[in-house]
Amino acid sequence: MAVIRESIDVDRRPEEVYAYVTDAPRMPEWQLSAVSAEWLDEGPVGVGTRVRVRRHVGRDRIVPMTMEVTEYDPPHSWGMRTVDGPVRARVHGEVEPLDDGRRSHVTIDVDFESHGMGKVLVPLVVRAQARRELPRNERLLKDRLERPAA
Repeated sequence: MAVIRESIDVDRRPEEVYAYVTDAPRMPEWQLSAVSAEWLDEGPVGVGTRVRVRRHVGRDRIVPMTMEVTEYDPPHSWGMRTVDGPVRARVHGEVEPLDDGRRSHVTIDVDFESHGMGKVLVPLVVRAQARRELPRNERLLKDRLERPAA
């Protein structure tokens, strides 16, 4: 199946955008299905760092999952993958500078692999939810980052 890809322009510097999107505890602020997220490893974030995320899946299930950072290249790109459960996401994001670095173009790709029961869930529930949610997440990201500080 095809990767789900969405892009949006944000009126913030790439360094600010990158810092926000890679700050796992902030996921629930801009990702509709994220209920909570917390780092499992101490120290600086880098390839191999793990995060525990709880997400709404479908209408009424909250599913915990462990994700691992697979790419970390500030302020340009990042990647994560789910390492447990029947549905495993692979996420790749890029932040490209616009207007001499005053603005950013953000692209997020999401794809899934399935194991066991996930072979039914991915095509019926998970991909459809991700297709609906990713453009809304990017609009939330833009709104959060462009909102004036209180």
